[in-house]
Amino acid sequence: MQLAAQILIGIIAIIHIYILWLEMFAWTTKAPKVFKTIPKHLFQPTKTLAANQGLYNGFLAGGLIWSLCITDHHWKFYVAIFFLTCVIIAGIYGAATASKRVLYVQSIPALVALILLHL
Repeated sequence: MQLAAQILIGIIAIIHIYILWLEMFAWTTKAPKVFKTIPKHLFQPTKTLAANQGLYNGFLAGGLIWSLCITDHHWKFYVAIFFLTCVIIAGIYGAATASKRVLYVQSIPALVALILLHL
């Protein structure tokens, strides 16, 4: 189960790196195709806000990657729990304020990884 948890944590980190890239570097080019509920005329004026959001997604990815690099089992476990919990909370908030889809893309995979860590 630990290997499955580690693989899922890696996938979640990759998802957050993608979100970082999308929000920080491709907000006005690729993001309109992903965030279809946002009117296209709002992407340019919200570019700085999206970049800020992207940075936070980068912190989540960095923490998850850090958890994969730690050799001490206890530290690895607790760092992974912390960052997975952050992802779950961010996903719940995103689902409540932006799109229900965020729950499925962020929170549920993080919750499954959290469960796998405890098995």
